Amino acid sequence: MDINKDHAAIDIKLAETLSKKFKTLHYPSSKECCIYRVPQSQRCLNPSDYTPHIVSIGPLHHGNEELKAMEDNKLRYLHHFLQRTKVSMPEFVASIRKKEARLRNCYAETIDIESDEFVAMILVDAVFLIELFLRKYKGDFRTDDDPLFGESELSFLGIQMRFDLYLEENQLPLFILNELFDLAKIATYGDIYSEISLITIIRFFFSKDSSFLPIGDTNLIDTHFSKAKHFLDLIILCLRPSSQSRDKRRFNYQNIPGIKELHQAGVEFDSGRGRSQSRLHITFENGRLIIPSFTAFGGRTERLYRNILTFENMQGYPRYFNDYVALLCFLIRTPKDADLLIQNGIIGLGDSERMSSVLQSLKKSCIMGSDFQYANVVTDLLHYCKSEWHGWTATLKQNYFNTPWASISVIAGVILLILTVVQTVCALIAL
Repeated sequence: MDINKDHAAIDIKLAETLSKKFKTLHYPSSKECCIYRVPQSQRCLNPSDYTPHIVSIGPLHHGNEELKAMEDNKLRYLHHFLQRTKVSMPEFVASIRKKEARLRNCYAETIDIESDEFVAMILVDAVFLIELFLRKYKGDFRTDDDPLFGESELSFLGIQMRFDLYLEENQLPLFILNELFDLAKIATYGDIYSEISLITIIRFFFSKDSSFLPIGDTNLIDTHFSKAKHFLDLIILCLRPSSQSRDKRRFNYQNIPGIKELHQAGVEFDSGRGRSQSRLHITFENGRLIIPSFTAFGGRTERLYRNILTFENMQGYPRYFNDYVALLCFLIRTPKDADLLIQNGIIGLGDSERMSSVLQSLKKSCIMGSDFQYANVVTDLLHYCKSEWHGWTATLKQNYFNTPWASISVIAGVILLILTVVQTVCALIAL
């Protein structure tokens, strides 16, 4: 027996087996790829923040037993959607089939779902989103048997479900929603979709979520919609500053002072209300730290922010949102820091203790890189805080002029002191 020949045959067979696997490999187009599985190292720290609780959208959580309760409602939505248009279901299916390769390329991993099931899933999930936005936009589209809408605009179930729509692993490419809605509008029963576009209903839906979405101006959706790959991408595009350079110098994050420390050094705080600008546009001007106002952080905000941070990093975008959250984490270390911003109208009323806790938790999801977009702001703050004059005047204001009555008392005391001195001088002159 020739052992060497046997090994050679085994090696050739093994090589052929490995070569066959090349044919099944998924090579996503770098241009199309935009939906990722959250790395396990991140997921294991906060698994529920990356996992849908009510509804699965797209293939990454498709078939999850815990989310199957919503599948029948998706089919009801598809049924009602088809009843309003003269376009047949086979036409919708054919439209998706033509885009199947492009849709699969949007996902960073191989989607192990056969073609028919994949196309059907995309149709059901895409129409579910369109129908949800339509029903939110206009009550005429709603039905009495819809568990997502009660007497109010959304039922409790609907409110819980909407947070699933902003998860990194729960996204559908926007282009397919746009194509299906435009296809439905080609021939309808009546003018039900007159003057309604996908941008219109998405902007309206986002505006109703403004309490926790970090988009300051929902009109930015119109500006960035054509470039957005999905909902999470649309949020990031609306947040990115129009022009803001990143400092390439080495930066020491530990030098960032907290809000209370800044307050004691004489820094004043302003929400910049009335200025049309990005939520991320934090500046320091003439002793005033301008932080655009936002709602206090809670569990839902934490969940959303983690997903935005993850997507921004995995998509390879400049870390504008990452730096924004990192700066807030350092500025708001304690409940007292949050309280000062609440008093100055920068943070909406909320639980300051909960907020500082959430931010310190989010800090673990931030990347502390060598470049930091707020490096100049922090440098100017540190320079300002070093001035003894600013600290002295701040102490005077905070301890002696913090209320109108305190100011009156100090002024009265000064006047009394001056009069006493004058009286004393006059008495000495008389001698």
